[in-house]
Amino acid sequence: MDSLRNLYKIGNGPSSSHTMGPQIASQRFKDKNPNATKYSVELFGSLALTGKGHLTDYIIKKTLGDNKTEVLFNLDQVYSYHTNAMKFRAYINDDLLDEWLVFSVGGGALKELNEPRDTGTIDIYPHKSMKEILTYCEEEKIDLVTYVQRFDQGIYEYLEKIYHSMQETIKRGLAADGVLPGRLQVKRRSKSFYQAYLNSPNKSFPKLLFSYALATAEENASAGVIVTSPTCGSSGVLPAILFVAKDYHHHKKDTIIKALMVAGLIGNIIKFNGSISGAEVGCQGEIGVACAMASAAEAFLLKGTNKQIEYAAEIALEHHLGLTCDPVDGVVQIPCIERNAIASAKAFDAANYALLTDGDHYISLDDVVKVMMETGLDLHSKYKETSTGGLASNKK
Repeated sequence: MDSLRNLYKIGNGPSSSHTMGPQIASQRFKDKNPNATKYSVELFGSLALTGKGHLTDYIIKKTLGDNKTEVLFNLDQVYSYHTNAMKFRAYINDDLLDEWLVFSVGGGALKELNEPRDTGTIDIYPHKSMKEILTYCEEEKIDLVTYVQRFDQGIYEYLEKIYHSMQETIKRGLAADGVLPGRLQVKRRSKSFYQAYLNSPNKSFPKLLFSYALATAEENASAGVIVTSPTCGSSGVLPAILFVAKDYHHHKKDTIIKALMVAGLIGNIIKFNGSISGAEVGCQGEIGVACAMASAAEAFLLKGTNKQIEYAAEIALEHHLGLTCDPVDGVVQIPCIERNAIASAKAFDAANYALLTDGDHYISLDDVVKVMMETGLDLHSKYKETSTGGLASNKK
């Protein structure tokens, strides 16, 4: 498995697969072909169907050069390897200089055709499943934080940057008002929710949790800077849990950073053995995984054992199985923003449920990851970030 550095990435929203991935791919192709006089980029699958709403064409043109880049939307062809395909072509005048087919597989990660999905750029973790990790930790008598620090060298310092970036995103979101970009004219709500929290006599915990989740999700929807956790569209869940823990329950920064390690380990396992791409497995792979990560973090903050933390993550993901990805108008706003807030509450509940047990349970996290992948592959394409079914087909 990769370093957590390849899970937690700082960048602009609104989509890790539709914006961050294409931006990274465009820059790589440009660096390889700096003398090209023009570029053509053909988008397939979900990228073609919802690329406009996710700013895919905008970020490609911005990176390669607006005046010499043509973006084509191929609505007819879908690659079985992954729906988010891009074919880059570089020209000198009318002569083809280079061509590159690449896939944006979620979380800003890129893969080439038929490249094994379970390989990363830096394969640093020796264990590939939650079961293997739990067994190792039991044998070594260590917790999950120690496990991460043992294999992911220097990760604490990197996660300090992630901590501060998440915190700044929440601050910006809470201070902003008005409506989000796009035809839907969705009203920002984090500021008013936060004011309702400040005005509540007993400083209501749910109001603060919802405020923080909305703050990040709304910043993402407006193409602001966020941290993928695990994706842009689900980036509000984990920060809400972590910074409510800091500001409401008074956990120290050091503890929050360690919770980031635990959450990241869960996200890494699911990314490695399953998918975090809404275009591939539906929103269960985005909000569902974010909820599992946040629930694991909360269980850690509640001083849960390794088994209780695993159980919390399993509960959270299990109860998102089958969740469709059906953004209205192809933008990461409805139902995406509300899902971040609701999933943060579910993460808190799942962790507290798990802590009432001794951690023993019948269905493992590894089992649920397998089922999530099977379910996602069985989902009809209209429910996988194409905006052709579900809520997206019932828009006004």
